[in-house]
Amino acid sequence: MDDNTPQEITNQNLNFENRLDLAPLLAHINAIKKELGTVIVGQSKMIDQLLVAILANGHVLLEGVPGVAKTITAKLLAKTLNIGFSRIQFTPDLMPSDILGTSVFSIKNSEFEFKKGPIFSNLILIDEINRAPAKTQAALFEVMEERQITIDGSQYILETPFLVIATQNPIEQEGTYRLPEAQLDRFLFKITIDYPKLDEEIAIIQREHTLQNHGKLEAIQTVLSDIEIKNYQDLVKSIVVEQNLLEYIARIVVNTRENAFLYLGASPRASIAILNAAKGFAAINGRDFVTPEDIKEAAIPVLQHRVIVTPEREMEGISSHEIIKQILESVEIPR
Repeated sequence: MDDNTPQEITNQNLNFENRLDLAPLLAHINAIKKELGTVIVGQSKMIDQLLVAILANGHVLLEGVPGVAKTITAKLLAKTLNIGFSRIQFTPDLMPSDILGTSVFSIKNSEFEFKKGPIFSNLILIDEINRAPAKTQAALFEVMEERQITIDGSQYILETPFLVIATQNPIEQEGTYRLPEAQLDRFLFKITIDYPKLDEEIAIIQREHTLQNHGKLEAIQTVLSDIEIKNYQDLVKSIVVEQNLLEYIARIVVNTRENAFLYLGASPRASIAILNAAKGFAAINGRDFVTPEDIKEAAIPVLQHRVIVTPEREMEGISSHEIIKQILESVEIPR
């Protein structure tokens, strides 16, 4: 053998190409991030999770104390998308008909006509979702899961895309209601927003001073249309997931049901949510295949609101977030 013949094949001699063309998707994702970055300081992880939720066609629950830009982030994201937008402020006296709509008698036609409520849009911002009572929350069950509404025996299919972004304050308890587990299970992600760091806080103050009387929404440009969103959602569904990774997802979810620290484990809907979210994380990272890291990235925001910590562990201050991290560390990663 010639001494100059390489004995090993290096990765430099191999060219890997994606089976799916993700370049347009990545260009649009980066454009949205740029637009949001003109107003939002930091919070890159939250923005990534919101974009993944759109690609995975899932709803999002944003949780954080007042003033951490939950509502403004949702409004800015809606501005970058050329789709219908509706905001519903939840209050203790809000009725299901205020959300879904109601039948009104028309004197002109001498018959009842259905007047659509604000839920009939594409992107719905529900502000302070935990301020409405159980009967109002229950009105969201069908529309969040099936993207349809049944009223007076008539069925109304909502236009695609249909996404709900809801905000809630985890600290304040006066005048609030705990969300039903069945409703929490319908959210793809629960995203917890923390306080900004010192350098981010300084940047926020400087940016606010620079903007002065200029509105935060005025300069935001539209990036994606409804057709493009639907096409990208279909594209993300085609991302490759190996069999051993499907089994990895199943082991994580089953572990939540067998964990001694958890009173309630995750449902099969959670397994599907991790799968779809992992595909979304792979896509925004420019890959047409899922890795174990994508699954781990998806697991915490998918699972933390779907499991219930036992009262004993809750009294010790252990959160579902911490328990899920322990589960991820204990489940063997496929090789």
